[in-house]
Amino acid sequence: MRDITHKQITLRSAKAIAVIFCSPATVQTIKNDKLPKGNLFDVAKAAGFIGAKQTPTLLPHCHPVTIDAMDIGFTFLDKATHQQFFNDNILNRSGIVIMGEAKSIGRTGIEMEMLTAVSVAALEIYDMLKPIDTALEIGHIKLLEKKGGKSDRKKYFSTPPTCAILVCSDSTAEGKRQDTSGILIKEMLQNVNANVIDYQIVPDNKAQIQQQIQQWVAQDVHFIFTTGGTGLGPRDNTVTAVKEILERDADGITEAMRHHGQMRTPVAMMSRGVAGSIANTLIVTLPGSSDGARESLEAILPAVFHARKMMKGGGH
Repeated sequence: MRDITHKQITLRSAKAIAVIFCSPATVQTIKNDKLPKGNLFDVAKAAGFIGAKQTPTLLPHCHPVTIDAMDIGFTFLDKATHQQFFNDNILNRSGIVIMGEAKSIGRTGIEMEMLTAVSVAALEIYDMLKPIDTALEIGHIKLLEKKGGKSDRKKYFSTPPTCAILVCSDSTAEGKRQDTSGILIKEMLQNVNANVIDYQIVPDNKAQIQQQIQQWVAQDVHFIFTTGGTGLGPRDNTVTAVKEILERDADGITEAMRHHGQMRTPVAMMSRGVAGSIANTLIVTLPGSSDGARESLEAILPAVFHARKMMKGGGH
């Protein structure tokens, strides 16, 4: 199974649809409550719920998820009601439309559970109608909507944000150590369609750090990410340097990073990272280790880019 431990725990939702075609006579029998096997839709809904819960058992690569909400509804196929979902070839037939919606708070989506739910509900209807209709047909099972995770990236920014990366390290600035965290940060930012316009290396010197940050602020760089100098060492000066020039704190960002990291390693609590804004630029200090920088960015990307809209007066 694919590793999803790096993903954020977020609200995720999905909507799915399916159709089971049947004869007009069968539709009338259902409406008249004359089915030989009794109530149709309550049983089909229950079957759909069971199917959703069994999805990881049926699909080997599907991660188990918590199903925090789910509903399945049934309507008879109708041109006026369902024209947004189907073409005329389908709308001119008779049958039952199954629509479902589910929500989950977790690291991966709930779309497979929803697709399984409507599929199993359709199979249950098929089983209950087969004594009276030999021309039943299941089809047009599809996902209508998916939200959460990657699906929400576009809502955080309409155009690619501009970013700069500042590596704060004495040994790297002296050429004694190869930078890895800054390169990793650049790759992760580019993977979420951010535009990295500058990358610099400076010693962990307060004056030099502040000078480079203020230069980028003057250029209206949207986001500045520093790496290094967030620990408790005698030369960990980055946090102090950044804190002195911030105009507004954004403690929620660092809380999210530490919480995400703490779920993976207890030493994440040692990070002294800060975040905040100067003018319309947001500055975030990341750990110097590659693992620490990666986990911190996993916790805040791409939602942190929404800060630009807020700093420009756009609100939430």
